[in-house]
Amino acid sequence: MKLFLFFAGLLASLNLIQSIESSQTLPQPTKSAANENSSKAEVIHKVVKEAKSQVDKAFLAGRNKVKMVIERIPTPLQLSKIFKQAKGHTREVLRKAQVWDGCIKLLEQKEHMNLVASNNVTGPSLELIMLSKEVGCNMVMRPMKCEWNSTYRTITGECNNRKDSTLGSSNRALARWLPAEYEDGISQPYGWTPGKKRNGFLLPLVRDVSNQIASYLNEDDFDPSWSLILMQWGQWVDHDLDFAPDTELMVSEHTKEQCDEHCIQEDNCFPIMFPPGDPKLKKQGLCMPFFRAGFVCPTHPFNSLTREQINALTSFLDASMVYGPEPLLAEKLRNTSSPLGLMAVNEEFSDDGLAFLPFDNKNPSPCKFINVTAGVPCFLAGDSRVNEHLLLAIFHILFVREHNRLARELKKLNPHWDGEKIYQETRKIVGAITQVITFEHYLPLVLGEELEKELPEYQGYDESEDPRIANVFTLAFRFGHTEVPSFIYRLDEHYEPSGSEAKLPLNTLFFNNWRIVKDGGIDPFVRGMLVKPSKQLKQNKMMSSELRDKLFQPTQKIHGFDLAAINLQRGRDHGLPGYNSWRRFCGLSQPKTVEELSVVLGNNRKLAQKFMDLYGTPDNIDLWIGAVAEPFVRGGRVGPLLSCILGKQFRKIRDGDRFFWKKPGVFTPQQQAALKKVSFSFIVCENTHITKVPINAFKANKYPQDFVNCSEIEKLDLCPWIAKRN
Repeated sequence: MKLFLFFAGLLASLNLIQSIESSQTLPQPTKSAANENSSKAEVIHKVVKEAKSQVDKAFLAGRNKVKMVIERIPTPLQLSKIFKQAKGHTREVLRKAQVWDGCIKLLEQKEHMNLVASNNVTGPSLELIMLSKEVGCNMVMRPMKCEWNSTYRTITGECNNRKDSTLGSSNRALARWLPAEYEDGISQPYGWTPGKKRNGFLLPLVRDVSNQIASYLNEDDFDPSWSLILMQWGQWVDHDLDFAPDTELMVSEHTKEQCDEHCIQEDNCFPIMFPPGDPKLKKQGLCMPFFRAGFVCPTHPFNSLTREQINALTSFLDASMVYGPEPLLAEKLRNTSSPLGLMAVNEEFSDDGLAFLPFDNKNPSPCKFINVTAGVPCFLAGDSRVNEHLLLAIFHILFVREHNRLARELKKLNPHWDGEKIYQETRKIVGAITQVITFEHYLPLVLGEELEKELPEYQGYDESEDPRIANVFTLAFRFGHTEVPSFIYRLDEHYEPSGSEAKLPLNTLFFNNWRIVKDGGIDPFVRGMLVKPSKQLKQNKMMSSELRDKLFQPTQKIHGFDLAAINLQRGRDHGLPGYNSWRRFCGLSQPKTVEELSVVLGNNRKLAQKFMDLYGTPDNIDLWIGAVAEPFVRGGRVGPLLSCILGKQFRKIRDGDRFFWKKPGVFTPQQQAALKKVSFSFIVCENTHITKVPINAFKANKYPQDFVNCSEIEKLDLCPWIAKRN
């Protein structure tokens, strides 16, 4: 409470603060004022030094803890931490932010808050600037020098917008469409303080919501219209747009295992507690561990000091999951020994002559422990989540193969191009393919008849449009978790079950690369995605138990996480407003009673009553669960609230991107015409041994009547890319 009152007073005065430059024009301080400033500087220096020491220990402890995985079968937490751990420049940005946060806490503990809570209007600005500089916040967000005439994107997403070169770039804060709502007004999530109410009611435990609303025991229902490609493309796109690595736990008097073993809520540990009677209580203890998402330093002029989560990726649909969001990783992913602009591939194994991703040679490699006998390491890709499950890894493999195929073809057409030119042109084409399939094939199926309203016809680039990924979108786009089926199939060339293990439970595919490297390649799984449907979301069948109880469960002896509960806890961690706030934002009704909520939920009074029993008021319903509970819009696969949020975000991504494929001048009219013909079936035909595919891979197709030879699938004509020699 004391910290909240401090910031409340501070923010009132900070609204009057001028920029750093204006502070330099202030009158020279008197000798006594100079001594006072010197004393303040000394205190700030000591506090920053102490905070840096604590954070350095926390980051080192986190890294060492991950390395311990090599000694035994990893737990779900360890698997999660490995791909959720910050790397590269992102790690430095998060480190600075945690130092800043640590400084504020230390100042409060040492009763030095008066240093940055002065009643003097100019005082807080100068001292907060001093603190920010001492921490180094200003050193991690420096924009690069832009080459505005370049026809290629930067890897980081910088230099897209000419007015603000950082807009949409990696390692910046997610955008807020509505102000954050934290329990203390600054950073603590609702549900942090026991007994504290929100809108007059206690929030339910997220696991209780998952048990009562998201769970079901019987078999999946399947989508009558759309294949498993629909689900997997959604995750593929999501991993191009947003990623917030976990924070590190601060080193305290508690053990390093405080979050995962002792359920001690402190600092960045926000454990998911099990409600009474939960079957996991006997198997897993009191809780599932949960680490808060990484955040960024507040930016000058400090008109908002609320916690803002980081987006480690670019906000643009630019295939960053293939190429990486940072220069060092992008360079590591390339085959630098080749003059063809190729991506690096696996040098130990191939898929009957076709490439696999290279292995990530860093240890620990949890993928080895899923099958110790096979000993297959994790893959290396542009996104650290590549190894999360096999279907995702397969998409990564397909697009690295496509890059190399295109690069070789472009070299044949333009033998005078050097490797850098080929790489950049190919990367540009792969980014465009991702945009074409997303906007032309995927989003119409998701938004249905709301497409024209939420995502009207492209009118050209708008420099005033903010393309940043919104905080709320990172939760809204998780609707795809409800489309994941319990079983994944491997099919042979006749689209019949392949081998003795043709039907695999989803939980056996987490971090399980050996299944494709040493057990049949990617083709059987691709056929399974083409012919098997996505799970269909229904109000009484929201999330498969494979995700709700067995997420990242490496063996039957180790119990998995609950993805539904994680989604709910993450929304609170991010300070997202409640369900009705977002309904109001989208111009939709805001139900207040069981009857009104029942109407919104398609006259499902039983479900409405469950929500009211848990939350007390629809205002408190967590965004994710409330949004996915809504009946689909006509012809779509989301409800009205999600269609609004998703449509708004994708419109911003499209209209605010200076390199969007339809923008005049990005591609020639002939190149645009060629790109418009690409499809996911084209990607399959060009990069697998599969010879028969459906014309529309997103449809729930039946074999053989809905399948054609690959020779009948439109190909990408690269002739428009033939360039004249200078």
